[in-house]
Amino acid sequence: MLDTDVIIVGAGPTGLMLANELRLAGVRPLVLERHPHRRDTPKAGGVGGQILELLRYRGLLERFEAACPGPAPAPRFPFGGVHLDFTQLADPPMHALPLPQQHLERLLDERAAELEVDVLRGHEVTGISQDEAAVIVDVRGPDGLYQVSARYLVGCDGARSRVRDWAGIGFPGTVYPEVNRLAQVTLPGPVTVLGNGDLDIPGYGTIRAGFTRTDRGLFGLGSSPGATSVSLYTIEDESTEYDDDVPMTLSELQDSIHRVLGAHLPLAGSTRLSRFTFKARQAERYRAGRTMVAGDAAHLFPATGVAINAGMLDAVNLAWKLAADLHGWAPAGLLDTYHDERHLAGARTMLHAQAQVALRRGHDVAAEALREVFTELLADEQPLRRMGALVAGTDIRYPMPGTGHHPLTGTFAPDLTLHTDQGTTSVAHLMHPARPILLDLADREDLHETARDWRRRVDIHTAKTDDRPADSLLIRPDAHIAWAATIDEPADSAAPALREALSSWFGTP
Repeated sequence: MLDTDVIIVGAGPTGLMLANELRLAGVRPLVLERHPHRRDTPKAGGVGGQILELLRYRGLLERFEAACPGPAPAPRFPFGGVHLDFTQLADPPMHALPLPQQHLERLLDERAAELEVDVLRGHEVTGISQDEAAVIVDVRGPDGLYQVSARYLVGCDGARSRVRDWAGIGFPGTVYPEVNRLAQVTLPGPVTVLGNGDLDIPGYGTIRAGFTRTDRGLFGLGSSPGATSVSLYTIEDESTEYDDDVPMTLSELQDSIHRVLGAHLPLAGSTRLSRFTFKARQAERYRAGRTMVAGDAAHLFPATGVAINAGMLDAVNLAWKLAADLHGWAPAGLLDTYHDERHLAGARTMLHAQAQVALRRGHDVAAEALREVFTELLADEQPLRRMGALVAGTDIRYPMPGTGHHPLTGTFAPDLTLHTDQGTTSVAHLMHPARPILLDLADREDLHETARDWRRRVDIHTAKTDDRPADSLLIRPDAHIAWAATIDEPADSAAPALREALSSWFGTP
């Protein structure tokens, strides 16, 4: 007899998000985490991109915003040694939440407790085996060795994923010989933040805001006029292997700044200190039989600010597909679309992350020219918006079966304001339960009749909206559009196409 439906190895943001999504879909996950307690070691300093919209679609974003220790920063993001500055746009294509990873994990953990997810900390997975029916996991817990079994296993156990290795999944890529140090620090009285964001250091002079490149590395400074807290960033070529569980110290940061700039920068204290290396790796496949990988176990990007977004979106994409299989109605090949879609998204993220490497690591005249030309392009709104969508992950369009698709198919569903007989609502509100939706925006009886056979799996809503983008939208639980009817498309073509889409994604009625 199986002990649980899905075993998740790792209680980081990806693992906890996956567990919560599975519970919404009526599945029993078990989360195994080798560390006995949530770790307070500072890692990521925030979360940004498409996952923020998804959290809003689950009704969680306000809770996460309220937990931020400080105000949201201006929409200005580093990109390979230059900046994507969205401050002049009324609707920036990229947003971030200054929510340190330890706070993010606490909120996801609290949500897991609300959903009655079993999270076992201090339980280390020591081996796995699988066959056509189940996965058996060997575990070392506080009371000794034991085994647990499930229909599926998902490795969310990070860059050094043992689940990935045990499953025989290759992880090719590149490790860059550099160490990055990132901090939020407070400054002593003699150090002054000038009106333009530069720093004035007694006995040294001025350090300008933004990036300063020397032949010893890269220094970054982000500050606000009059502030006593600033963001600092250094990159140095270095081959030292650091233990991720050993936190960086203020002294280590100061030594790095001195090596890069040749200046001693007095620091009074810190609210965040983190150190990391850059790797560009992507798993050859995200699924091996009954074992899947997600998050850092599936991809490592040589750029900041994208890993949590990508990992949590992996989780949301995978959860409803696992649930469909476990509930017995998944169409053939549904689980394989997890690899197809998220490997594509990972490759897209890797594209801009690798481009950042080229911008960041070049030190000759040609590299300086490249950065200057790139910065000039970003002065125009269209390329700036395009880059913002690329970094946010909002430009992803998943491939859909068949041909002749509406332009919206495969994209993230827009949050339309909806007018119904019960009042005004929105797409985001309808997505809170994480169920599939057929949204009828033109009161088409032919589409209602077609979808009626799937009504136990797909919620059907009729509404009006201003400037409707289509007559009807079939929205998956991960908020991506599986099918859309063009405005005034005749019934003899729309109804069969809808039936085919319903069958392709939600099985035989």
